[in-house]
Amino acid sequence: MAMRTARRTGKALGACAADALLALATPAGTAQAPEGDLFINGTEHEDPSGCYRLGDFAPPKIVDLTDGTAFVRSGPDCDDHVTQQIDPGATGIGRGLSLYIE
Repeated sequence: MAMRTARRTGKALGACAADALLALATPAGTAQAPEGDLFINGTEHEDPSGCYRLGDFAPPKIVDLTDGTAFVRSGPDCDDHVTQQIDPGATGIGRGLSLYIE
């Protein structure tokens, strides 16, 4: 009987520990795409989200009229390192191969 009680207690403690880990791993809120407009060389992107390629030649003019920050990255698929940050309401020249905004 003591053995069954010990097993039940162990299972209950394991379930509590799993619940606690799950609660810590779950984000508090859901991520939302920035609202507003992002312009890359005059092309409008309404409520942008994700990765945008900037091209290989002349650096584009970027206007961030969203409530999110745009990050210009050195790689073509929003990989490698961040080369610059364009804050909401700011304009910049994209000196990289891609732009990421979330």
